[in-house]
Amino acid sequence: MHPQISYPSGTVRALLETDLVTRPTRDALSARLEPPDSGGPRFFMGPALTTLRAACARLIPQPHRTEPIDLARCIDERLATGAGNGWRYDSMPADGDACLAGLAGLDQTSQARYGTPFHELDGARQDDVLRAVQRGAAQGEVWTRMPATRFFEELLAECVEFYYSHPLAQEEIGYVGMADAPGWRAIGLNRLEPREPRAEPDTGG
Repeated sequence: MHPQISYPSGTVRALLETDLVTRPTRDALSARLEPPDSGGPRFFMGPALTTLRAACARLIPQPHRTEPIDLARCIDERLATGAGNGWRYDSMPADGDACLAGLAGLDQTSQARYGTPFHELDGARQDDVLRAVQRGAAQGEVWTRMPATRFFEELLAECVEFYYSHPLAQEEIGYVGMADAPGWRAIGLNRLEPREPRAEPDTGG
């Protein structure tokens, strides 16, 4: 078993205050640390948002955080602004339609298996529903017109992307690639720049 390691907290936040980070990068990461008030959800409403929050909490659990990174908010903001990566699977509808349908599908599968909406299930049963969707073995009318496996793949990828693009998550893995203004000289195996954090044994404290 590999030993658990951790990195000092505050490393990314400290670097953002230096000239090691370019202004556009600093502005982007600072906005993720303290997102502007958008006045609440802009794309999802009601049950869809509740289901999305529950799914995000199972896909990227954050029990160590008193204030978890709000992945549902990130997805809501992306869809509200129409941002995207410029492509989609031909078996999937447009991003917003796919997400709304997939979240409805999670509730359909949950109702078929347990007789209750997805967000009301305990964690183990939510995981069971998500695994069924991942395997393409989920019940529900939605999955007859949209592949469950693709929806799961897209939702998981988006959660991971938003999580690890957040400065607090980057601190967890010792990532400081955003501090690239002066370039990189220590490129050999196990060599670190002075600005790169050193791993520490995780004492579990």
